[in-house]
Amino acid sequence: MDRYLITGATGLIGSALVRKLSNEDVEIICPVRSKTKAQGMFSPEVFDKVYWVESSLEDFLKEMKGSYDYIIHCASPTASKYFVDHPVETMLFNITTTTTLLGYAKEYPIKGIVYLSSLESYGTVLDDSKAINEDYQGYVNPMEVRSSYNMAKRMCESLCHAYAEEYKVPVKVVRLTQTISPYVNEDDMRVFAQFARHAANGEDIELHTEGTAARQYIHIDDAVEAILCVLYKGRIGEAYNAAREDTYISVRDMAQFVQENFNPQGKIVYHLRDDMGYAPTTKLKLETSKLEELGWKAKYGLYDMFKDLIDNLYENI
Repeated sequence: MDRYLITGATGLIGSALVRKLSNEDVEIICPVRSKTKAQGMFSPEVFDKVYWVESSLEDFLKEMKGSYDYIIHCASPTASKYFVDHPVETMLFNITTTTTLLGYAKEYPIKGIVYLSSLESYGTVLDDSKAINEDYQGYVNPMEVRSSYNMAKRMCESLCHAYAEEYKVPVKVVRLTQTISPYVNEDDMRVFAQFARHAANGEDIELHTEGTAARQYIHIDDAVEAILCVLYKGRIGEAYNAAREDTYISVRDMAQFVQENFNPQGKIVYHLRDDMGYAPTTKLKLETSKLEELGWKAKYGLYDMFKDLIDNLYENI
């Protein structure tokens, strides 16, 4: 029976992976800061299938024992404001945990490890005339505190490639675009979550910027399938974009999309703010042919993503 170590198991992506893998005949090990929090997130059937270790990830990795067939490293700060307020912690957490896991995979036989990166590793891109592949890199200013996340993700990707080249560690990287899930936290401040909450509550949608930034999105189920596809089939030491290509949309147009489809009585209002820690304006259109060559294909469009999220919010109002 294969054993899976999943970090960040109470996060958006990690929790979805736990739900998916709990349906398989595998062992799942998850370090979490609070088993009580985890128990509140999962059904008893899922929770009881997992071996939970109550610990900080850093402490767990110091005492890491046992053998694992697969590791999926999802743990990372994800809130933009946290990146700005705690740039040192953002960088060090990403780099130290990833280095430790790669070191473990170097010393012990393992079938595969995925490092979950982000579209933010591309930095600032302003030309959306064509989609960019995994070989492209945009601009990141290392002297801005908000770059702590981008720079850390780039560093961790480089570490993954280095360990694959020098030590033959079977690590792959998934550059995931922004993921929409019914299970977002109530305090999630990403714009899609804010828009969905406004629509579910019958409120006007607020824009805190001019809304010119644009990117693609992906449904949580498609994201999970992409990660597992790369884990099992991806080439060692390489990165793969994961996105639904035809969801490319600006923040402003997405607000209008949500308002028209889910709250037509509402309006779009502008309350411009510069204290939200949002990423620099970028127009990031990812090419996904490399991932699709492995057999993956996105199933859900933008309407499905928001419908699932808003339906779940309705149930909790």
